[in-house]
Amino acid sequence: MAYYKEVNVGNIALLIIAIAFAVLVLFLVIVLYKVSKTIEEANRTVKLVSSDVDLLLHQADGLMAKANTLLEDVNGKVATIDPLFTAVADLSESISDVNGSTRRLVTRINRPTTGRTATSAVLAAKTAKKILCQKKIRQKRRVVQTLQKQKTILVQKKKLILL
Repeated sequence: MAYYKEVNVGNIALLIIAIAFAVLVLFLVIVLYKVSKTIEEANRTVKLVSSDVDLLLHQADGLMAKANTLLEDVNGKVATIDPLFTAVADLSESISDVNGSTRRLVTRINRPTTGRTATSAVLAAKTAKKILCQKKIRQKRRVVQTLQKQKTILVQKKKLILL
């Protein structure tokens, strides 16, 4: 005797629900498998990015240290050049003074002479030339001294950098 159960609408509905639930579970398993693969890939990417970021941060720190050293060097060189500009300003002021003295001397020489001789004009010109030469020599000495100081400072900085 065969055992047959009666097929009614309730049993068919229950069968459809069971099949739908099995299909839903199958889709959920597939989705969860894909999600786990995506998460594994994301974890690998995060590890790779974090190692790259660590390397970049280390290189950025080195670059910042070198930039700070370079900036200090430039500031030091600018500070050593300041006396040179001061010396050049002094030199230009002295030259301006000499030019004014020369103009006054030429004006005096060009005035009509009353009892003055040509030798006094030559003597005045020689005196003016001597004064001009002395001022130029003093200014050149100041510039040379400034440059020597700068050279000494730069040599000391170079030694410190090489250490």
